[in-house]
Amino acid sequence: MQKAKLSLAAILMIAALPALQGCVEAALLGTAAAASVMSAHDRRSTGTQTDDETTEWKANQRVPEQYKNQAHANFTVYNRRVLITGEVPNEDAKSTIESEVRKLEGVREVYNELGIGPATPLGSRSNDSFITSKVKARLVDTNQLSANHIKVLSERGIVYLMGIVNEREAKVAVAVARTTAGVVKVVNVLEIVSEEETRRLDNQVLGSRSTPPQSAPVENR
Repeated sequence: MQKAKLSLAAILMIAALPALQGCVEAALLGTAAAASVMSAHDRRSTGTQTDDETTEWKANQRVPEQYKNQAHANFTVYNRRVLITGEVPNEDAKSTIESEVRKLEGVREVYNELGIGPATPLGSRSNDSFITSKVKARLVDTNQLSANHIKVLSERGIVYLMGIVNEREAKVAVAVARTTAGVVKVVNVLEIVSEEETRRLDNQVLGSRSTPPQSAPVENR
């Protein structure tokens, strides 16, 4: 009897595999589609996005060996502008890490926001992640700009804003960040361009996407 039950269970599991596989494939496709949409709404070119990701990886490899166990350094790159955040033990470590990053090919600007002191505990970093999530959610709620145009990160309650925006969008983003609960300071690292330039960049992105099919007419009775 026990063997029969086990056999039945095995049969049911085998029968369910195709459906489960379909669910997994759908989930993976959904994730890929979401990433594609995020990329499509980015004002950076696809090439620049790739270069930025590569620079982040290279910057992480440039932290000198003697500081790796003492430093907590994060590198965020947007449009070839590097923001360094985190904590290091002393000024020498701070300046050395910045110097190494400046050697990377293609880097336009470096913003060294490293703090001097012990690395923050996991609890503090979890709180920073929560603050980042709140700021992003409030940016969406404003309906005045696309949250995809603003890169938000937090460190020790300090919120950093990066992105390519116009003056109006920058003011909205800063106002949202500085009035979010838990934020102790806002550091504006936004790249400000004209309204015309943001329209050009947005039109360029939209133009690269296929035109949606025309909707069928509707007649009211």
